Amino acid sequence: MGDAPSNEVYETQLPSKPTIRISGKKLFLNDLPVLLDVPESVTLMPAGNSALSGHFLGVTAEAPASRHVASIGKLRSITFSSIFRFKAWWSTLWVGTQGSDLEIETQFLLLNTPEKPESGGLYLLILPLIDAGFAASIQAGTEDNVDICVESGTSSVISNDFPRSAYINSGSDPYLLVKESMRELSRRKLGNFRLLEDKNVPEFVDRFGWCTWDAFYLSVEPEGVLRGVEELTRGGCPPGFLVIDDGWQSISTDQEPDQEAESLASADNEMACRLAGFQENVKFQNYFSGERREGGFRGFVKDLKGRFENLDYVYVWHALCGYWGGVRPGKCGVPARILPVKRSPGLKGTMEDRAESKMVLRGIGAVPSESVRDLYEGMYSYLSQVGIDGVKVDAIQVT
Repeated sequence: MGDAPSNEVYETQLPSKPTIRISGKKLFLNDLPVLLDVPESVTLMPAGNSALSGHFLGVTAEAPASRHVASIGKLRSITFSSIFRFKAWWSTLWVGTQGSDLEIETQFLLLNTPEKPESGGLYLLILPLIDAGFAASIQAGTEDNVDICVESGTSSVISNDFPRSAYINSGSDPYLLVKESMRELSRRKLGNFRLLEDKNVPEFVDRFGWCTWDAFYLSVEPEGVLRGVEELTRGGCPPGFLVIDDGWQSISTDQEPDQEAESLASADNEMACRLAGFQENVKFQNYFSGERREGGFRGFVKDLKGRFENLDYVYVWHALCGYWGGVRPGKCGVPARILPVKRSPGLKGTMEDRAESKMVLRGIGAVPSESVRDLYEGMYSYLSQVGIDGVKVDAIQVT
């Protein structure tokens, strides 16, 4: 594995780069101590050798396990901005000045050092990483300690050595700092994600679009969608793309697994359902285009694009596992079984969510990994045949 990272003093030899080092149980940015009482188990090693390279921060534990929580030092009287996961699906901004101000499941931490000669008003970025089967996050410890949590999510993956549990970097421009740090992580080290500039960005992102969720929620139906697009067009905001959100799929409840759940009065009922087929539900199956002599999604999509010349793309929603409750066993032409859902300790500390609670109560209709491709191929090939241009995938945190 090469040279082991060390807790000894480390500083870059590049004159244009601010110094990040651990010395005397403190993490310094230039001559400013940023983290105090840094444990001996915390390590630093360079992430690269360019003028903009950062460092990997590591931690070690006494014994292998699937989850570890360890302090990386105390944070006091330094302003920070952060992003933390406040419920299973969403993250938001949080600010503070002490380690105790941090929220659980923090995934981005940017420290703004004081405007002093020894610091130069620099920013220090700390990014928890996913590496070697473990995901890291930051949280508040005792007495203003900043704790890092690393977990695999399964007892079959254990370790006690995490040399790349977080990435740290510094600079005077916070925007450039984040951009260059993400570039280094993407292109040189981790290789598990790509930057926007490295992707093929679809044309529709520069178009105005409309999603049906807030207008209809689960009661979305063809006539309402047509009326919504017409009103937007008449109001001078013709959508270039449309997302038909939750409410179009064929789903069923555990109480009536062979009966399509046609009318869902509340989200509580919605979260208790599982995917029962790839085709659109009866509300959309019953749509008929008199002009085109076609029904269902096929006729509906053609009518939409025929009536509204600005509308070039029609997308539909689905959850990563098929639906909120996964796939109904015995349906959709793929094997599936109901598996129990276990929340991590970190997730248990976030805001309660109805969908998450239903998953824990009823389990997920999970498709085995060797059949996941068949699930998506079946769904997407059908949707393509009836004229749907793409999908919006939700609930992607459920794995």
